[in-house]
Amino acid sequence: MLAPRISCLDLDTFFVSVERLLDPSLRGRPVVVGGPRGGRGVVTSASYEVRAFGVRSGMSIREASERAPRDAVFVPGHGEAYVDYSRRAREIVERFSPVVIAASIDEHYLDFSGCERMYRRRGDADDDATILRVVREITQTIDGELGLPASAGIATTRTMAKVASGLAKPQGVLLVAAGAEAATLAPLPVRKLPGIGPVSEGRLRAVGIETLAQLVDAPEALLRPIFGAYTAGIRCAARGEGADDLGRERPAFREHDPHGMSIGTISNERTFTEAGPDTARAVLSGLCERVASRARRRGVVAGQVTLKLRYTDFDTLTRGRTIAPTSADFDLHRVVLELYREARTRPLPIRLLGVALARLRPGAAQLALFDDDERRDAAVDRVREKFGYDAVHLATTLGPRYRRAGGDRGSEVRAAGTAQDRGLLQRARRPAQ
Repeated sequence: MLAPRISCLDLDTFFVSVERLLDPSLRGRPVVVGGPRGGRGVVTSASYEVRAFGVRSGMSIREASERAPRDAVFVPGHGEAYVDYSRRAREIVERFSPVVIAASIDEHYLDFSGCERMYRRRGDADDDATILRVVREITQTIDGELGLPASAGIATTRTMAKVASGLAKPQGVLLVAAGAEAATLAPLPVRKLPGIGPVSEGRLRAVGIETLAQLVDAPEALLRPIFGAYTAGIRCAARGEGADDLGRERPAFREHDPHGMSIGTISNERTFTEAGPDTARAVLSGLCERVASRARRRGVVAGQVTLKLRYTDFDTLTRGRTIAPTSADFDLHRVVLELYREARTRPLPIRLLGVALARLRPGAAQLALFDDDERRDAAVDRVREKFGYDAVHLATTLGPRYRRAGGDRGSEVRAAGTAQDRGLLQRARRPAQ
């Protein structure tokens, strides 16, 4: 029976790489993606140049600002560009592999099981050499056509392929042959194994376990308090054993919103290190825009809206309200702000905000006489479809920085990205002839 051929392909420092394509002056410079220097929020990507100073994804922008060198460049990010480049990279991957599953916006799993004969060329030493060559061709094609660096791991299991991909960085390809999994994993630090995070790493170190070989040999009684019911699975993974399936597809940034689907809920959340009142209002406005846009994409309206709020001490509360069915962001924004004022009873900074729509049903919002919200929202959706989601926003979403720069203070002002965008919105506001 042929051994499975699972490959994990990872676009190296993906957000940073895209930012460098958008602005070539960033090449070779330390870059942090996630927000302005000294601001709130978290790091979504950091270049290798700035990682040397201890900056990592998931770190607060404030801490990253303290650690990064003076010449480091902090950028907010361009979500629509990331989605576009991710799509184009996947199109390249699909030229080579019969099965491709997206694990995230910058990571894909490929299945080459049984494909050796199809790809074999004269000069390939064996089947391993054939698959290794093909995966190298994929990373070289992505770099050549898109300018994006990529790394890949090839192994008999999904977890081992993921580890191999990490070991191959940057811009390398590593194949772990069948039977070599345990030997490859044994000397690695425990944190290299997917599923072991910083908390588990600390608890393992406390009992003297630092490598995967030590984890494999550790008695059950030592591991059970750390991993609980997952102990057996973690130990198997540390030996290189596990499933060869690719997992489930995870859409990249663009949520799964098929037209007409009215079951379940539509929700989006945003996490911070901490957020004050101005930031909170801007984020709530953006969340209302997002869930409203998704509802319109589905062709549904919502009869209930819920606010989720978490303080920095992790005290979490929710507030909901039944509403007249709508998918208009202005209507949702007004209700969510009322819920926020009711819920915000403590002086602590905020850790998380979320907005959810429920009681979904097909149809358009019931509009008042002479109300042009529906035409305006339709125009906004057309602008976003043509120029990207960030081309137009509520002024409130852009926050106090936009108002200080001279933008209108009205809650219904939108800022379009180009004159063409603004013209489309102005035409949408004109009375019907």
